[in-house]
Amino acid sequence: MTVYTPRRAARVLLVDAASQVLLFEGFDPARPGHRYWFTPGGGLDPGESSAAGAARELAEETGLRLDPAELGEPVWSDTTEFSFDGTWYRQEQDFFLLRVQSWQVDTAGFDDIEQRSIAGHRWWLPDELAASGERFYPAGLPALLNRLGQATAADLDESSC
Repeated sequence: MTVYTPRRAARVLLVDAASQVLLFEGFDPARPGHRYWFTPGGGLDPGESSAAGAARELAEETGLRLDPAELGEPVWSDTTEFSFDGTWYRQEQDFFLLRVQSWQVDTAGFDDIEQRSIAGHRWWLPDELAASGERFYPAGLPALLNRLGQATAADLDESSC
């Protein structure tokens, strides 16, 4: 029987003016050949709100600093189960959408595990990601991005009230 460590996390869908999303290429240190793409974000500190955690992780992983209130409300939430570095996690996670004109990623804030398990980053168009044959998380990311891309700024503002 698998024993899961509960974890709360917040992630950011960082989308530029060309509708590309920033993803990191990572791997599980316990399974270096298991490579995948994922959004900026990570585990929440005890008592930390999802927005505060998302803003903190975004600053650490990309150098982009902002007030957590600028993230608004999560645009999607899910629960996922995965193994990382020999531990099984059941992670409840919130996703925030942040649109930027462009951003030059600065990974100087990576912690030790990020330095050891992230091989690079790139900006992806949703359809390009879907057709790539690459492994990415969450699995429905291209569809989610396409759905969010069709929403107007007014729709997104209304959904956060």
